[in-house]
Amino acid sequence: MPQLFRGQMVAHMLSISKTALNRSDRWRLIVAISLVAVIAAVATIYRDDLRLTNLVKYEDWLRNLHAERPVLVFFAAFAIYVAVTALSLPAATALTLISGWYFRFWRAALLVSFASTAGATLAFWLARYLLREAMQHRFGDRLARFNESLERDGAFYLFSLRLMPVVPFFVVNATMGLTPIRARTFWWVSQLGMLPATLIWVYVGASAPSLRLLAEQGLAGLPTVQIAIAFTLLGLLPWVVKKWR
Repeated sequence: MPQLFRGQMVAHMLSISKTALNRSDRWRLIVAISLVAVIAAVATIYRDDLRLTNLVKYEDWLRNLHAERPVLVFFAAFAIYVAVTALSLPAATALTLISGWYFRFWRAALLVSFASTAGATLAFWLARYLLREAMQHRFGDRLARFNESLERDGAFYLFSLRLMPVVPFFVVNATMGLTPIRARTFWWVSQLGMLPATLIWVYVGASAPSLRLLAEQGLAGLPTVQIAIAFTLLGLLPWVVKKWR
């Protein structure tokens, strides 16, 4: 009887644990869906505010503000960039171009490199906290090989994805949050992998004499041949890294 009782107690405790886990998973899923809905709403409401064509009318004011309070403006821009990338709002490319024009090359490269990585890591942590446990609980057996592969070669896969901006930024952040890759590995690999593209887009922005020219002519008014060569080399980097790996 004692053994039977202990067996029943263990089964009961496992049942309670499973119910609690499922309940926790459901709440996290609800929070994740709500967060996506909020991001979509914010992106819809403010989608025009950060467009170059809309910012042109503030060009003189932005210049004067930077001249008066350069440190405050730099950190405000840093915070805005982190928020935009963490929330996966579709404005990162525009902000990178604007940062290059506004802060010039080296300061903009520093800002964008660290702010984009910080925002990506926040998105990574959100996905890990809200979705990873539920995904591993539900699809653990199917994801076993995938997890093993990422534990072995995750840094290289992430580096390749960062070098080739074909996969959307937010997809990489969220997907990696569901994997066993460590946060510090995600940070340094992301920063290193995104750096070449960051330098290219910052250079594009810094090459623009004014926001008006950048808004009216786009890349057509800039040295597009050099940019095309740079992005071609960028696409070849993962292949080169794999050959030397």
